[in-house]
Amino acid sequence: MTSVDWATATRVAGRLSGSYPLEGSYHEARFAAQAPGLVERASALVEAETGLTAPGSPDIAVVSRRGWIENNIASFSLLLAPAEERLSSEKGVTSRMAHRVMAAELGGVLGLLSRRVLGQYELVLPTSDGGAGDTLFFVGPNVLSLERQHEFRPDEFRFWVALHECTHRLQFLGVPWMRDYFLGLVEELVATAEPESGRVARVASEMREAAAAGEPLVGETGIFGLFATPDQRGVISRVQALMSLLEGHGHVVMDRIGERELVTQHRMSQVLQARRKDRRTALFMRLIGLEMKMRQYELGAKFIASVERHAGWSALDRAWIGPQYLPTLEEIDNPVAWLERVG
Repeated sequence: MTSVDWATATRVAGRLSGSYPLEGSYHEARFAAQAPGLVERASALVEAETGLTAPGSPDIAVVSRRGWIENNIASFSLLLAPAEERLSSEKGVTSRMAHRVMAAELGGVLGLLSRRVLGQYELVLPTSDGGAGDTLFFVGPNVLSLERQHEFRPDEFRFWVALHECTHRLQFLGVPWMRDYFLGLVEELVATAEPESGRVARVASEMREAAAAGEPLVGETGIFGLFATPDQRGVISRVQALMSLLEGHGHVVMDRIGERELVTQHRMSQVLQARRKDRRTALFMRLIGLEMKMRQYELGAKFIASVERHAGWSALDRAWIGPQYLPTLEEIDNPVAWLERVG
């Protein structure tokens, strides 16, 4: 038995992903044909804006919600493979139940996200020619749905999404150490994932203590953070700081280029900001630990703006020198402290 029942996770996610009438239609086919040109144009503009360059060209795919789920399940299974044997060594009813809970939890998260994600840069799964991960995904039904719902200009909206994902690609490939550093953090999380007897009782006790103190039962890291070990929580903090920087940087870059290149950029930006703050999904987002993901855009963008205001746009290049120059989670909230530390 593996530590996660991947088939169950896929099945749960598929049931929650829903469907969209235009999925598989000629509209999606046209988007797929258009995507390579959008990515080529976006990449050139992002390189000029950031000064970062990446070798070669990525694989590009416009996928369904289920296709996005299956790709992410495959990615997670590769990342967790080193811990599979260790975590699957537990026996008994409790272990089997834990495996099902993990699968249902992961499936629930992916099912919800599959209805919202517009694009993704994938750096884990091998490319079509067997090379290191380098694929840009666009979730066709979600892009088409937002276009129709808000009457966006399709060419502009699709290009705007491409800008964000191309920025992430340049962050991971244009900064020579970034890819290995990020995957190293993931490896740390996996390496510290150990079976823990009494984990459920420990978590229940922590939630009771939070309730007695009048604090939120679930923090920004969600249920995942509750079940994490102290060592894992330290790594999670570094991951959050890194992703706040990358998401904020990506958001600022796409908006700046969009302001110059796109007539409808301002309205598209307003719609997506409102979408991230939708109260109908806020509670569930917190429970599964996605509240921090939603806040990363805002926190990171504020960090970028403050650094630029105090030291200029070029000061951000210090973050790309090496891992020791990255802002901590505390410095994301205090950009001046980061500037003082890195000189």
